[in-house]
Amino acid sequence: MAETIEVLVPGGQADPGPPLGPELGPTPVNVQEVVNEINDQTEAFDGTEVPVTITVEDDGSFDIEVGVPPTAALIKDEAGFDTGSGEPQEDFVADLSIDQVRKIAEQKSPDLLAYDTKNAAKEIVGTCASLGVTIEGDDAREFKEKVDAGEYDDVLVDEAAA
Repeated sequence: MAETIEVLVPGGQADPGPPLGPELGPTPVNVQEVVNEINDQTEAFDGTEVPVTITVEDDGSFDIEVGVPPTAALIKDEAGFDTGSGEPQEDFVADLSIDQVRKIAEQKSPDLLAYDTKNAAKEIVGTCASLGVTIEGDDAREFKEKVDAGEYDDVLVDEAAA
């Protein structure tokens, strides 16, 4: 009978201690092998808390499914701040570059409804607006208008779609 274990681990920095060790210890898996696999699959999230689901089979085999951190956590990690603004339309806490927005959009794309990078970026920008984060020095709403007008198509439009 397969057992499922769900944990939050820092991307690329999981170790055999808690929370993984105590959960995996009673199972037939090689704990260090599981930890190494998790680190390989989560290294792109470098330290950001990542949801991980481990399915352990009776024979010691395992399957790892890595979730994606919340959009706000990715933005905070990329921009280097801890708390969003209390007045996000007036008091800005950070500024992202267009390349940082694209990076977050690509990381988050499996969980988004968007069908391409440009629309995924617009979803990320919506979260930036609620956190008080500007993009390329512009308020998130102004930036979204520029994206809609095609000003950033050179960065946000996928090669295949162009």
